[in-house]
Amino acid sequence: MAIIPSIINWLNVKRINQIELFKKYPCETQQEVLYQLLGRASLTEWGKKFGFSSIASISEYQSRVPVQTYEDIIPYVERLRKGEANLLWPGEIKWFAKSSGTTSTKSKFIPMSCEALRDCHYRAAKDILILYSMLKPETGIFSGKCLTLGGSYKMNQFSNDSLYGDLSAILIENAPFWVEIIRTPKQKIALLEDFEEKLDLITKSTVNENITNFSGVPSWYLVLIKQILDYSGKTNLLEIWPNLEVFFHGGISFTPYRDQYKKLICGDQMNYMETYNASEGFFGIQDDLNDSDMLLMLDYGIFYEFIPADKINSDSPRAYTIGEVEKGVNYAIIISTNGGLWRYMMGDTIIFTCLDPFRFRISGRTKHFINVFGEEVIIDNADKALETACRETGGVIADYTAGPVFMNISSKGSHEWIIEFVIEPADINKFTDSLDNALMAVNSDYEAKRYKSLNLLRPVVRSVASGTFNKWLKAKNKLGGQNKVPRLSNTRGYIEDLYIIAGIRST
Repeated sequence: MAIIPSIINWLNVKRINQIELFKKYPCETQQEVLYQLLGRASLTEWGKKFGFSSIASISEYQSRVPVQTYEDIIPYVERLRKGEANLLWPGEIKWFAKSSGTTSTKSKFIPMSCEALRDCHYRAAKDILILYSMLKPETGIFSGKCLTLGGSYKMNQFSNDSLYGDLSAILIENAPFWVEIIRTPKQKIALLEDFEEKLDLITKSTVNENITNFSGVPSWYLVLIKQILDYSGKTNLLEIWPNLEVFFHGGISFTPYRDQYKKLICGDQMNYMETYNASEGFFGIQDDLNDSDMLLMLDYGIFYEFIPADKINSDSPRAYTIGEVEKGVNYAIIISTNGGLWRYMMGDTIIFTCLDPFRFRISGRTKHFINVFGEEVIIDNADKALETACRETGGVIADYTAGPVFMNISSKGSHEWIIEFVIEPADINKFTDSLDNALMAVNSDYEAKRYKSLNLLRPVVRSVASGTFNKWLKAKNKLGGQNKVPRLSNTRGYIEDLYIIAGIRST
């Protein structure tokens, strides 16, 4: 394996210079990306419809092309899946990333062009290794293998033999030959559809491997790690894989899981590096191991726009380019990509923490918040408040979701939190008070509504048994892959579902 670090070091010099260039000239880089996208797609049906070939400025592009949601492009996706070509992007699309993001029964099928795979996702994978190697020149990750916990894929229901599946499965299936050398388990195991069978086979086939790193969604890796520890009889993962040194994680916030990982992987050698990848594209990489904020990657064939999250439901909200954003504002992301998405609102929200270079953190989803009483609680608020409550009470959280308790004639409203603890606080009332106070500290709107309990009562926290959330996901056929527990909702649908799984009587 000695040749691999040498190749990485050789690649480092050129790529790091490219990254430094887009950090120095972000607006120019993004303008060039847009013009390249427009030129490439000018002869597609979409490009002809909006006159891509005659667009001469960013503002002209914004005025011609309306912001799209998945619902807007469903007719095009269905035609693509049936085998039509040159609709949103040149050529025929053979792969579709199946994405729900939550336990919603409605799935999205995101077109995956060859360019999106090569110039975005795989380029990002190489950048992760390059940036980590730069931060840790003494790294030994190339002396062993990367553990992969992927999804699965199926043949398209239509007639053109196209395929759909989790993004992770698509990346595994299309990866360059050399990836198989440094990855485990074997592809046939990694792509199994039955998640529980996959966990069992991964456990048995990797306990004797030299695993130096792993990459994926924190919640599902916790399930795997616990199973591997149970199988081996060990209590520390480093007893099984002594050369393990880094977890490249993404998909959901790492905050609720950090303490669990520290307990299961004891020692100072373990590093955690956050990434922001989605079915629609790869957007950010943590470039400082002491700061969890991520660098916005500006040269992956993605043109970015940002709409303040509190304006997305207003008439004709203004979309800001990278040179117009401000720190501390909660923005919905709008993307135009080399996969054929044009001014597409993907549903995620971010907050910029630095503008030189552009670093950010994920704050939540445009549809995942609680604002029934004007409190505007977002996932970033929830994660921070729960972290504080755990720190003050000794609790450790496995999973959670929250929603409203609606007011009625005899009672005011409140929030209800369904939490699965790894370590339950000795005093759940103290935990509830700590959560409530922490939310007031990070969200002034929540604080105003909680003032003397005039509009919003103290939250309700319900602890549920270990495994409740996985049972819920399994009941919806959502175990593994890119599936996530929805954190916040303006309705009680998720809470009522969990009542049934947990055997809680509805109140």
